[in-house]
Amino acid sequence: MTEDEEHLARLGYKQELARSWSGFSNFAISFSIISILAGCLTTYGAGIANGGPVSISWSWPIISVFILIIGFTMSELVSAMPTSGGIYYWASKLGGPAAGFFTGWLNLIGLIAVTASVAYGCATFFHLTFLAWGWQDEFSLNVVFVFFLVILAFITIVNIFSSHLLAVINNISVWWHVAGAAFLVLVLIIVPDQHLSVSQVFTDKFNGSGWADGSTSSLVYFFAIIPFGFILTQYTITGFDASVHLSEETQGAAKTAARAIWQSIFYSAVGGYILLLAVTFAIPQVDGAPDYASIPAGGVAYIFDTALGSTWGGLLLFISSAAQLFCATACLTSTSRMMFAFSRDRAVPGSRYWSKVNASRTPANAVIFAAVLGALITLPALKSVNGIPTAFYAVTSVSVIGLYFSFAIPIYLRWRAGDSFEVGSWNNGSKYKWMNLVAVIEIIVVGFFLMMPTSPFGAPWRDEFDWAAVNYAPIMVVAVLLLLLLWWQVSAKNWFKGPVKTIDEDVVRAFES
Repeated sequence: MTEDEEHLARLGYKQELARSWSGFSNFAISFSIISILAGCLTTYGAGIANGGPVSISWSWPIISVFILIIGFTMSELVSAMPTSGGIYYWASKLGGPAAGFFTGWLNLIGLIAVTASVAYGCATFFHLTFLAWGWQDEFSLNVVFVFFLVILAFITIVNIFSSHLLAVINNISVWWHVAGAAFLVLVLIIVPDQHLSVSQVFTDKFNGSGWADGSTSSLVYFFAIIPFGFILTQYTITGFDASVHLSEETQGAAKTAARAIWQSIFYSAVGGYILLLAVTFAIPQVDGAPDYASIPAGGVAYIFDTALGSTWGGLLLFISSAAQLFCATACLTSTSRMMFAFSRDRAVPGSRYWSKVNASRTPANAVIFAAVLGALITLPALKSVNGIPTAFYAVTSVSVIGLYFSFAIPIYLRWRAGDSFEVGSWNNGSKYKWMNLVAVIEIIVVGFFLMMPTSPFGAPWRDEFDWAAVNYAPIMVVAVLLLLLLWWQVSAKNWFKGPVKTIDEDVVRAFES
């Protein structure tokens, strides 16, 4: 047995998936899922609407530092326990079956939601690309949804093939993102006739949320509106748990998967900041004043088309669309591995189907099931409010909340375990004492703001309330938690006992001794 297989055996599992991924490939999948060409551009309108340029130029680096701390805490955990579905495995080992059950479901729901939201954003950008090139006449949410279904079908087919092919695709994705982002930045610097000043980018405030009558000086603006814009950073820099879920397919996972997590966050944070500043400097001006008001509905497509013209704008949208296709493919890979691992431990209804691997040693059934669920939860995106698909932002919020809350549980449990925790070859030393606490607090604070109504039209106590504008994230999160609690109390606590060993007990004892 290899060192990786021995480590996996000590954790109770036999090697079922093909361990064909290099450390770079493991980094590549998290970097691809973070995808600065996806998250930064699809949620740019939300950032500008909730704070304006200062929400971009200041919030991004600050929130990125906190997310990097979260990444460090997870790097330590994956080094000690590198398994697919590792998030809930860690929680089970550190906090018992109940902690593992709730963590696993939050993580799985978050992964399904992030796959759906990325695929939907990709469909939107392809539609906008074709509009810019004159291939289609008008924007339509129905057309976007059709594109979305086609993209889901495509990435499903790709994910059913060999794991090695997926590794190659993710390696290509890294260079597409690096070269594509660099090209976007250069075009946004060179082509536009005018740019915002440094002062405007770093001090201009804008409130397009509808709250506080558009005020940018009230307490509401600083303590509610700007935090609403945190979704731009928190949604973009997420999904790095893919390095965990692919650890059973990665060589030298105890070190390479740990490095991949924090490195994917760090490089994405730096590259994303440069890209966001380039986009912000290129914001069009009308009668000498920056046209922030047109961005929430039009997004970066409005900026590209107005500042660059349809030809350049369409090209940049296409580069981003292709990057988002890479991202969606990687998201489905990560989701299917989590579903495979969680099903291997019999936590998902129909587990024996989702834990099967095909001749290529990939969990094909889990891939298909995750894609179907993603399509179903995105059906509300067929409706919009003032041209904005609020359901899309709700799905992105659910993905962020589900994923980060699932991270918070094992991060907290590791902090509680203290020095009794058996660290791996990559660890934070005594710094875990403050890093893990900071990570948990950041997740709770940002998660709270992502569940607030981001528009007055979505607030039930307002006269202008409209169900189409509701932030469904808190409703979905609370409903899921209640269902999980009911399921646990009535049934699951009687049969879910945490990770199930798939390797002979004598072998496990031999490696433990």
